[in-house]
Amino acid sequence: MSLNILIAPSGFKESLGADEVTDNIAAGILRVLPDAEIMKAPLVDGGEGFTKALVNATGGTLHRATVIGPVGQLVESHYGFLGGDGPKTAVLEMAAAAGLRLVPRDMRDPLCTTTYGVGQLIKAALDGGARRLLIGCGDSGTNDGGAGMAQALGVRLLDAGGMSIGRGGGELARLASIDPSGRDPRLNEVTIDVACNWHNLLCGPNGVARVFGPQKGASAETVETLARALDRYAAVIEKTAAIDVREMPGGGASGGLGAGLHALLGARLHPRYNIVMQYLELDNLLERADLVFTAEGAIDCQTPRGKIPAEVARRAKRFGLPVIALAGTIGTEAKINFAHGIDAYASILESPCTLTEAIENAPRLLQDVTERVMRLILIGPSVFAHPPRQTPLAA
Repeated sequence: MSLNILIAPSGFKESLGADEVTDNIAAGILRVLPDAEIMKAPLVDGGEGFTKALVNATGGTLHRATVIGPVGQLVESHYGFLGGDGPKTAVLEMAAAAGLRLVPRDMRDPLCTTTYGVGQLIKAALDGGARRLLIGCGDSGTNDGGAGMAQALGVRLLDAGGMSIGRGGGELARLASIDPSGRDPRLNEVTIDVACNWHNLLCGPNGVARVFGPQKGASAETVETLARALDRYAAVIEKTAAIDVREMPGGGASGGLGAGLHALLGARLHPRYNIVMQYLELDNLLERADLVFTAEGAIDCQTPRGKIPAEVARRAKRFGLPVIALAGTIGTEAKINFAHGIDAYASILESPCTLTEAIENAPRLLQDVTERVMRLILIGPSVFAHPPRQTPLAA
């Protein structure tokens, strides 16, 4: 009887897509168990790969677009239309226009990066006849609260002198008023649903600038500058639209894009897996599985806060399944994941190396760690089947 193994990972940011992670884990398993039944379910959470995954799942179409990227340079991006019945639904991910991958390492300054290209993708979808927009938030390289997105769609963000502010999170410190009168009128005719991390907040001690700013290139001083700018942004939004976005669930998603989409475009925010699992049939595969592998770039104390491995583990535990998580790195307080359904985790790293080396060798490292884990699993039955060793009696 062969083992049914479900592989349901996230991608490794700036390295491997979810489908590549899946294939490499499968290769490692098959080195040890060539007759294993492998079920593949590469997952997305609103970040990179969201558009293509939903287009493929529904038999839809993918479309190319050139937009202004997060550092002001033109980038090749994409959006899609879902297949199936219902209103014509465009799907897009902010990461394809303003993701961290699009920000060169020597230009990572969230005071300056912009979501302007996200607004351009929305406009392209409207040009294509969309009646509904499905937007994925994740893997952002920005911290502008969705201000750039709104600017691209005709919303004017003004300083105290009535002049338009520039792009980037730092410019929000000069914001005095918002004029939505020039907003693309087609937005009044569409519904907008956003898949986002429900745990991400715009402001406060756990606001997006303080939690995620450092990984986008912000120094400690810059983090506080951004936090104050987002506080001002939230205050002006409340004055303009009578909406308090400071601690709205999901408002901090993608550097505050969630708040901007809700307050300035009228979007509805949703916990991302409530959206994703409508299109990816993970539970059906879990019913047939004996063992589950999941993966992400890092396993740490943030994993239970809406990350894919924790969501996979939560669902797997409904079926009583063991879950193993593989990661590029094991971070702070990773043990907390044992209380959230992950039974074991392992890093792909074999020895100290640079980030560049880890990224270049990620396929091999992922296959090798999977092989090691599988060999440990196979030892288990023989260990517990072996009679306990008798302690010799003292002479």
